[in-house]
Amino acid sequence: MTTDVSLLARIDRIEAQLAIQQLPIRYAIAVDGRDLDALVNLFTDDVDCGRWGTGRAALKTFYGSGNILRSFYRSVHQICGHAIDLIDENHASGQVYCRAEHEDNGKWVVMAICYFDHYVRRDGAWYFERRDERHWYSTDWLERPGAPRFQNWPGKYESDKYQPRLPQSFPTWASFWEAGEAETINTLTRSP
Repeated sequence: MTTDVSLLARIDRIEAQLAIQQLPIRYAIAVDGRDLDALVNLFTDDVDCGRWGTGRAALKTFYGSGNILRSFYRSVHQICGHAIDLIDENHASGQVYCRAEHEDNGKWVVMAICYFDHYVRRDGAWYFERRDERHWYSTDWLERPGAPRFQNWPGKYESDKYQPRLPQSFPTWASFWEAGEAETINTLTRSP
């Protein structure tokens, strides 16, 4: 039996998921269009930007002057899938798969990305509270990802600090492979 209260709660969850689903594509459009105002307004007004400070003004500086969006000319972020977990009526988390392409000094660098997001509802609207970008690889689209490194963006991100965190940072990755035979891994990849 459906009560008015349970029906309203179900409708609220559906509306929450629909609103949250808009955030990643609006992020992609804002990044690719270099619309900094639209981009920062997708985040909470007190977003933590680390060493850049707190708030949307700090986030705008990070993206605009912090050599993030000025480090490549064109970009295309293709949202491939989005999983959302509602935590309570005002908090959610999610993972967003994305394939991103970047024009940089005559190269087209492709990245396979998963964003690990935290969302919050404030005054009836949903925002990013935090985004953690992790990726499998980056490489010029004419090259294969892999040896010698899965992070292959010429002239950028070459230190070990910026090496891809996927798939190893998935919580089930290590235990899956530990349960098998080590020789199997060596026949499947040269770069475990």
